[in-house]
Amino acid sequence: MDISLVDIALVAIGGAIGAIARFTAGQIIDSQQFPWATFTVNIIGSFLLSLLTFAIPGIDHNTKLLLFTGFFGAFTTMSTFSLETVKLFFDGRMVDALLNFVMNAGLCVIGACAGRYAGLIIVG
Repeated sequence: MDISLVDIALVAIGGAIGAIARFTAGQIIDSQQFPWATFTVNIIGSFLLSLLTFAIPGIDHNTKLLLFTGFFGAFTTMSTFSLETVKLFFDGRMVDALLNFVMNAGLCVIGACAGRYAGLIIVG
C-alpha cells in the first residue's frame, strides 16, 4: 500500500487531537497514588475503538487513519501503562503493580468486548 501525504496528514491530525485528549485526562484525573489516568484512557479507548469498529463496519480508509491510527494511537497509552507497572513493581508496590496490570489488561479487553456488543446492537 502506498502512503500518501493525505494519509500522513490524517494520522498527524488524529494523533494531535488524541495526544491533547490524553494530556487533558492526565491533568483532570488524580494519579498521584495510582495511575488512574492511564487506566481511564485505556478502558475508554478500548471501548470506543471496538464500538466504532463494530457499529460502523464499513469505515473508510481515511476515517480509520484519522481515528484508529491517529486519535486512538495517541490517546491510549499502553507504553505508559507498561512503564508505570514496572515502576510500581520496582518500587516494591507489588499489589499495585498487579492491580494495574489486571485492570488494564483484563478490564480493557472487557471494555473492548462491551464496545463490540454495543456496536453490534447499534447496527442491529
